[in-house]
Amino acid sequence: MIERPVDLELKAKLFRGFADPTRLHIMESLRGGEMTVGSIAEATGQSLPNVSNHLSCLKECGLVVARREGKRIFYSVANDRVLCLLNDGDLVLVEAKEHLNSCRRYDR
Repeated sequence: MIERPVDLELKAKLFRGFADPTRLHIMESLRGGEMTVGSIAEATGQSLPNVSNHLSCLKECGLVVARREGKRIFYSVANDRVLCLLNDGDLVLVEAKEHLNSCRRYDR
């Protein structure tokens, strides 16, 4: 049995990793497999420095991992549980779409 987290601040920190649109776009891009910073920047339409900054955050939080091959660094989703979380997020989104569309509390 998996130990359930009791630290709500830590749990909130996990979800903040997904709360930023750029970080979420990076995570969505990585669902298809590992990518370099350049390919992530191209896929997300963000600058290389911006993507690098967000990847650093995601890596530090344990949501992505990096693998070096010569001079290139490849990033990927850290593990299958993170992929499951993204997939489950899609399912929740389908079920809650109407409510989320009408929710104004989290609009920018």
